[in-house]
Amino acid sequence: MPTAEPRRLRADARQNVDAILHAARTVFARSGVDAPVREVAAEAGVGVGTLYRHFPQRADLVAAVFTSEIDDTAAEADRLRAEYPPGEALDRWVTRFTRFVATKQGLSAALHSGDPAFDALPGYFVDRLGHVVRELLDAAIATGEVRSDVDAVELLQAIGDLSHRVPAADGAPNPMVRVLLDGLRVRRD
Repeated sequence: MPTAEPRRLRADARQNVDAILHAARTVFARSGVDAPVREVAAEAGVGVGTLYRHFPQRADLVAAVFTSEIDDTAAEADRLRAEYPPGEALDRWVTRFTRFVATKQGLSAALHSGDPAFDALPGYFVDRLGHVVRELLDAAIATGEVRSDVDAVELLQAIGDLSHRVPAADGAPNPMVRVLLDGLRVRRD
């Protein structure tokens, strides 16, 4: 049976959804994913009813924020590849990725809560960002900047494991991420 296309939102409804997602990102980064929904609605400038009309369950909102941030993080790779040499694009993207991971207070617990709204998120995360890391690695390997024996998904997981802390005031990732990236570099001596 074919699935129905999701209905298009009116422009004002799309604006509300965008405002809610932006506000939820801000509130979740500040207070974690268990922050009161009314705090998200107030930050977005919409009523709680409007928020619930678009995201009937908290899990729906959390999943939508997480998915949109995965997409934004993945899209950043295209911009970086266009602006920087492959090794530097990889480094800059990893910094972006570590900020994404570090600002997900409480998300790990939510993902492991058993809520079916989160079932597809780990796979989406690996599929979407694993592909991005593979492209960044392949480009840096082709120029001889990094080792060729690195699995993209394992690298993504290692960086994620090292990034579960709030970034430094200057936005720098955990210093151990730098050690990991330095270990990827091809030695020229």
